[in-house]
Amino acid sequence: MERLGLVGLPNAGKTSLFNALTGARAPVAPHPYTTTETSLGVASVPDERLGRLAEMSRSRKVVPAGVQVVDIAGLAAGASQGEGLGNRFLAGIREVDALCLVLRAFEDPEVPGESDPVAALEALELELVLADLASVEGQLERRRKQARADKSLQREVAALEEVHEALAAGTPLYRAALDPEGADARRGLFLLTAKPVLAVVNVTEGDPEGAARAEKAVGEALGGAGEVLAVAARLEAEAAELEEAERAELLEGLGLGAGALARVSAAAYRLLGRRVFFTTGEKETRAWSFRAGASAPECAGVIHSDLQRGFIRAEVIPAEELLAIGSWQRAKAEGRVRLEGRDYQVADGDVLEIRFNV
Repeated sequence: MERLGLVGLPNAGKTSLFNALTGARAPVAPHPYTTTETSLGVASVPDERLGRLAEMSRSRKVVPAGVQVVDIAGLAAGASQGEGLGNRFLAGIREVDALCLVLRAFEDPEVPGESDPVAALEALELELVLADLASVEGQLERRRKQARADKSLQREVAALEEVHEALAAGTPLYRAALDPEGADARRGLFLLTAKPVLAVVNVTEGDPEGAARAEKAVGEALGGAGEVLAVAARLEAEAAELEEAERAELLEGLGLGAGALARVSAAAYRLLGRRVFFTTGEKETRAWSFRAGASAPECAGVIHSDLQRGFIRAEVIPAEELLAIGSWQRAKAEGRVRLEGRDYQVADGDVLEIRFNV
């Protein structure tokens, strides 16, 4: 399961967002470094197709897809030189697959810290860029020396030089216009700012106009490099502790719709390049997570390794088509369920039954 890392300055609301997404009850306090260790949790990804399929099949159990969320220790100015919890902070980021930048835009006299989300974004980006720059400078010098004897390394040196130029200018790689031909060389550098990003602006509850302004300002500062969502994290965390029906009623009453869980989880799923397929029956309806572009045997392996090893065929129908027909048996009788082989690339929303033999 891919990991989404929550990254932010002290008192930005990372842990509140973590609790809202995962249903955890990690401690939150109005002082820096409440979070000093990495916390892990799983956020369910809401999908209305799942519930409808379960109702159609009269399933006894419903299992949504999930994304792993990592609450990383807060960053301080100078983290790239080891200030605050710098080394721990940077190590936590290296272990995740995508970044969720949590930016404070709420005012609270009891919680110290600035409430300018654009300034917070700049501070986070600066520390990430400085950490990457230090890493690239060391690697670049070594590769230049090696390339004098091994001309095959010249392309890698060129990619490093391009990355170094962007970082030296203060530009994180997720907003740098880099040559696509250097993508393979850059992938091996494991740089922090090469990870895809999502920005969550933690806003004051009950101020939709202020939230819209903050969201727009951060979006302009990111320059289209990542999706931006405004969330009242503290309210969402409190709502997460309620029973599902009470939570839905509270969020609906406040005009928040499905709340942060649905919006941030879905955005993280897109960011990580994940998709879902479904299996459905009386026993269980489940959403299974898979990498976009995966083949039918690979998706069978998500269910169980034996299914991939003994894969013969996949019976496939899109969820919406199946729901319109009303049952799997009727869909098969009407010839609407397709048989697909090993080369079939599973699409988001496919309902599968795997034929296998081991």
